[in-house]
Amino acid sequence: MGNIVRKNSDDSRQFRGVINKLDPETFKAMGNEAYKQGRFEEALVLYDQAIALDSNNSICHCNKSAALIGLGRLAEAIFECQEAIRIEPSYQRAHHRLAKLYLRVGESENALYHYKHSGAYADSEDTGQAQALEKQLSRCTETRKLKQWNTLLKNTQRAISSGADSAPQVYALQAEALLNLCRHEEAYATYQKGQNFNIDLCTKAFGPAGSAYIMMIQARILLAAGRFEDAVAASQHAAKLDPSNKEVNTVVKRARAMASARLSGNILFRASKFSEACAVYSEGLENDPYNSVLLCNRAACRSKLGQFEKAVEDCSAALNLQPSYSKARLRRADCSAKLERWEASVQDYEMLIRETPGDEEVGRALFEAQVQLKKQRGEDIKDLNFGSNLTLITSTERFRHFITSPGMTVALFCNKTNHKQVLQVLEQVRKRFPSINFLKVEIEDHPYLAKSERLSSVPAFKIYKNGARVKEIPGNNCEMLESSVKLYSS
Repeated sequence: MGNIVRKNSDDSRQFRGVINKLDPETFKAMGNEAYKQGRFEEALVLYDQAIALDSNNSICHCNKSAALIGLGRLAEAIFECQEAIRIEPSYQRAHHRLAKLYLRVGESENALYHYKHSGAYADSEDTGQAQALEKQLSRCTETRKLKQWNTLLKNTQRAISSGADSAPQVYALQAEALLNLCRHEEAYATYQKGQNFNIDLCTKAFGPAGSAYIMMIQARILLAAGRFEDAVAASQHAAKLDPSNKEVNTVVKRARAMASARLSGNILFRASKFSEACAVYSEGLENDPYNSVLLCNRAACRSKLGQFEKAVEDCSAALNLQPSYSKARLRRADCSAKLERWEASVQDYEMLIRETPGDEEVGRALFEAQVQLKKQRGEDIKDLNFGSNLTLITSTERFRHFITSPGMTVALFCNKTNHKQVLQVLEQVRKRFPSINFLKVEIEDHPYLAKSERLSSVPAFKIYKNGARVKEIPGNNCEMLESSVKLYSS
């Protein structure tokens, strides 16, 4: 064993010795081979080793930029191209690569400059694309000044289609338009697309003013998402980058005021001082009446004060801004129940249970709302039991009772002996839609039903709505069953 260990150690030292003796050209060649095979991380390490031995090797810097592009690290790739050109100003391939990078990050003027120095690498299509992008970016700037947010959305999308697919400033413009159109969830998703750049790299690439704008939009998005402390930090960072920018300073003040309102309101709420907390949340909303988190927090206060109508209004406003805001939906469902608006309550609880099918508290609240809704409609509730919406059919009459009742029913037609897999499909979908009746019909016991329902195969699901057959689905297709149930239950 000792001999083996010594041999491995000797081999390792020998290998390191060989590596240390390699020259930059060898590392470059190894990097090129790794790059060709799509092993960008490995190629990057090898190019770095070549540069460590010869920092003035322009080709290695240019090749390193290609590896960085493969890893999506465009800002770093820009710097490597710049370094290659600093070393060799007439390096046409580096100019061409840098032009393409500038195009992708929305720097059309720089792209045009480097295309002009790319020699035979560039063609008229390249320069035409950069010129087209320049026009689109000018339109974006103009429509932002005019506050034409819908037009700005279209213009930013055209800029992205024109080649600026990784431009943080363009995505920030698009996010700003969505924020001003009160489409907060879309704004957040759009902003995330432009987050390949760290802000320090953005500052080096685009200057402090451009980075300040990006940080300002980030602060606004964080406010909309209820991350108030993070929003304060982002806005303050923006103010440091561009201290004289009035827009940025306004966002700093707004972020501080809203963060303070949320903190003070939460303290008062926990102390059961609901009127005072409500007033503080309202003060915060004066800085931004479209903040879903403060609206939802105020709704909590209003619910505690018995102001259920106003609480529902606040929750609805929050959900208009962020449709997936489950806390606002849960609060609205509860307030609708207290107002005996059972149908609205059921609809909200149904959406919540689809998102979290194992949540017993939501499931029980949904069941209670369903019972009350059926009572309100004068329907029979004697067969309703919490936790069970699957019924084994024992007679034709019972089957007819379910499928002709108001609402929706899903029936599984199967054999007694080979339905284990299809029951798993049924169980999976049943838990996501607890307000729907699911029936199991074993066809050996009910051959007449199998014939009268005109089954094309067994096992199969049939969907009924208000007494009418609407769809048949093969028993093994879980995705089609779930999508169909969702479609016909809405």
